[in-house]
Amino acid sequence: MAWLDLSPILAPLRWAVVGAAATRLYMPERYTRDLDVAIRFEDASAARKKLTAAKFTHAGELSIGGSTWRAPDGQTIDVIEGHETWWSNALTEAQSNRDAQGLPILPLRYLALMKFQSGRVQDLADVTRMLGQADNKSLDAVRAIFRLYVPSDLSDLEQLITLGKLEK
Repeated sequence: MAWLDLSPILAPLRWAVVGAAATRLYMPERYTRDLDVAIRFEDASAARKKLTAAKFTHAGELSIGGSTWRAPDGQTIDVIEGHETWWSNALTEAQSNRDAQGLPILPLRYLALMKFQSGRVQDLADVTRMLGQADNKSLDAVRAIFRLYVPSDLSDLEQLITLGKLEK
C-alpha cells in the first residue's frame, strides 16, 4: 500500500509512521484503512497548524491523545501525540529508519514498546508477530528498552517473543 508522505507538510517537525503501516517493515504487511503517525506532544499545536494550512480537515480527537485528519485526497491520518520521555529519541531515530516508500518508521524497539503499552489486542498481536520475525540483535534492543522504561513487564515481553517464534 502506498501512503501519503507528510514530510513536506510537517517539516521541520519530526514524525514517524507507527501503526499497521509501520509494522510492514518488521513483518508481513496487514491491511489498514488509515495511516497512524506520531509526533511529540510538544509539537501538536504546530502540527495542527501545518495540516490545516495543507488543506487537511480535522475529523476529531483521539482518546489516546492526538487527532484524526482527512487529507485532501481522502486518506485518513491519525496523529498520535507522544507524551513519554522516549518519544524524542524514537522520532529522531525514525528519520534514518525508512521503509521502501521512504517513510520514517519508528524503530522496532520503540514500536514494540508503544504497541505493548497501548494494551489493545491488535497491537499485542502486532508485537508478537514482529518479535517472531526479529533477529537476536533486534530482540536484545527491544529487551533493553523494556528494561529501561517498563522493567516490570519484561516477563510479559518474553512470553510475546516466545509466542511470536512459535507462530513463525
